[in-house]
Amino acid sequence: MNGLKTTMLLAALTALFMGLGYTFGGASGAVIALLVAAGMNLFTFWNADKIVLRMHRAREVDAASAPEFHGLVKQLADRAGLPMPRTYIVDDPHPNAFATGRNPENAAVAATTGLLAILTRDEIAGVMAHELAHVKNRDTLIMTMVATIAGAISLLANFGLFFRGGDSRGNMVAMLLAVIVAPFAAMIVQMAISRTREYGADAGGAEISGNPRALASALAKLAHGAQAIPNHTVERNPAVAQLYIVPALTGRGGDSMFSTHPDTGNRIAALEAMAVEMGQAPAAMAAPVERPRMSAVPRSRRRSSALDPHSRG
Repeated sequence: MNGLKTTMLLAALTALFMGLGYTFGGASGAVIALLVAAGMNLFTFWNADKIVLRMHRAREVDAASAPEFHGLVKQLADRAGLPMPRTYIVDDPHPNAFATGRNPENAAVAATTGLLAILTRDEIAGVMAHELAHVKNRDTLIMTMVATIAGAISLLANFGLFFRGGDSRGNMVAMLLAVIVAPFAAMIVQMAISRTREYGADAGGAEISGNPRALASALAKLAHGAQAIPNHTVERNPAVAQLYIVPALTGRGGDSMFSTHPDTGNRIAALEAMAVEMGQAPAAMAAPVERPRMSAVPRSRRRSSALDPHSRG
């Protein structure tokens, strides 16, 4: 069902883009718009992961520099039947995680030092399993395509009036509506696709980790922490907010059409239902603020190797 919804929403976004091109330039405008979108998609297909990782100043880690974190991702990737993704840590107190890459063979997963500082090992496993589910479902490619088309719509709407013909006075109202409505509609569709994919990744992550309640507990902590600590990267580039496991922009939670993510309470309820189906005994949900069981990853590569299996109480 999620796949069908995503396909329909992506088709709606593409139709909106073509319609906007037709409004400004007729049939030739629609063709030009399609060619521009194809070029942008081709570029982002090959370079999106590099752009996102560079934007976050993420540093790649391996078994030597972050043995516990890298080993945990390797264990989860093996369980999911995926190639080992490149693993990154972002030096940022904002607690969050994301995945990027055009396919499982070229994927990367990243977590912030803020996330590693406040979650237990089981909770970190749940979060990284969620990100690997995005990779397995090829959500990273879908969301890249969506972001590219949505960005192209906004660009076309901003500049469309400057390229209209001199005989377009009769279509002025339609053009003004297109300039105002099209980017707004594209934003809504983009967010709807993002919310749809998050529910699917939650379910997939719970299956990979085998512990839905650990992921539910992590979501509760992350949602609380992410609202308390600003994410400066997302504040500068709101389009990347959809990449994260929980909302990275203050006040953007909930299942409304204006939210980038589903309501955290609804996600936790769905994971609790999965836990019951898997036969897990009821357990008290961890409080959003809890004494950390893992120290934040040090900023230097040398000190990050201190994250070994014995660093936890």
